[in-house]
Amino acid sequence: MRIFVTGATGFIGSAVVQELLGAGHRVLGLARSDAAAALLLAAGAEVHRGSLDALDHLQRGAAESDGVVHTAFNHDFTTFVANCQTDKLAIDALGAGLKGSGRPLIGSSGILVLPSDRLATEDDVPAAVIPRLSESSGLAQAAHGIRAMAMRLPPSVHGDGDHGFVPHLITVARQQGFSAYVGTGENRWPAVHRLDAARLYRLALEKGVSGARFHAVADEGVPVRQIAEAIGRRLNLPVVSKSPEEAAAIFGFIGHVLGMNAAASSKLTQDRMGWHPTQPGLLADLEHGTYFDPR
Repeated sequence: MRIFVTGATGFIGSAVVQELLGAGHRVLGLARSDAAAALLLAAGAEVHRGSLDALDHLQRGAAESDGVVHTAFNHDFTTFVANCQTDKLAIDALGAGLKGSGRPLIGSSGILVLPSDRLATEDDVPAAVIPRLSESSGLAQAAHGIRAMAMRLPPSVHGDGDHGFVPHLITVARQQGFSAYVGTGENRWPAVHRLDAARLYRLALEKGVSGARFHAVADEGVPVRQIAEAIGRRLNLPVVSKSPEEAAAIFGFIGHVLGMNAAASSKLTQDRMGWHPTQPGLLADLEHGTYFDPR
């Protein structure tokens, strides 16, 4: 298949590109700059110039492909609501390009929008008050004759090159002189290695059914205190508890996320798709990966 991938040079998208190429698929990657285009060509992919707000380009890229993997999203939380609207319009444009074809469209969303009082499953529905509409907008495309699916990602998708939540915790720990967690630190974060997540995207493209929700989850829930302790141990810094208010002042938006409980299961995904994570877990990656290498 020829697959159109948005976010194709990003941390997750680039792993998806390599996974698809390695399985014999062709990839058409969205590139908004010459540098991104050069990276795609070097990887062996084709280039489609455009951006998330160039809706006609997105529609054309989808129409010229056998399926779409949508991983792009602007994670600038200072403009989060506007970014969510841009994402919705982008999904609608991708859907317009696939309309009536029965071809696959995989959108990306998150575990954090699910119930937090228990182990969340694929059958849980996101909270209606969340401004990000990636999942609902993507799955709604099924009504237009598209094999629409949702990939839910945990707050930590880890591996070499990670620039998300955990690297931010490490940076703040270095700046503050301590590694912090919120309250007792018993709240849990799910996690997955980027290569395991990429393999699940491919499996979903190849055999996922319309309307399916997948959990790209390897670690069901790592206690946040253990994450803070691993960071403190590697940086030789004290590990301290902070109140939610103190965490917000220290970490900004991520301080709120740091105190959230988001444990989630991927049992249904593993059973249905034959997907079984094989890469190191988050704590092992912190101990033996490249998170603390000089940058």
